[in-house]
Amino acid sequence: MTDTETRVMIASESDTILAVIAVREMAGKLKMGRGATSSLATAVSELATNIIKYAKRGKVTLRAVRRRHQPGIEAIVEDRGPGIDDIETAMKEHTSTSGTLGLGLPGTKRLVDEFEITSEPGQGTRVRVVKWG
Repeated sequence: MTDTETRVMIASESDTILAVIAVREMAGKLKMGRGATSSLATAVSELATNIIKYAKRGKVTLRAVRRRHQPGIEAIVEDRGPGIDDIETAMKEHTSTSGTLGLGLPGTKRLVDEFEITSEPGQGTRVRVVKWG
């Protein structure tokens, strides 16, 4: 795509790695700090892994954003999978439908500065995160 937008299609573990690499490359171009870069890379990795686990395929769109003189990256992670029946419950610590620790979505929210999630059962899920850095 461009220096200000990158899209990574997610269908396998290797695509998750490509999404993380794309975050790190964009953050480098924007001269974002290491901590912010690592936090966003971890968040995107978790969200992309959720795509593989629950929806099988989806996409990550990264966009360079700016607030006053501060660079940031907006990541929109979306799929057309089964969706989330109860977002409020999914956002609680230690709640999992797949037998994991249940820290994914709540942990992701803690890693970023802005977090929005929408989901429609049977239609898919969209998560928007922003990290300033």
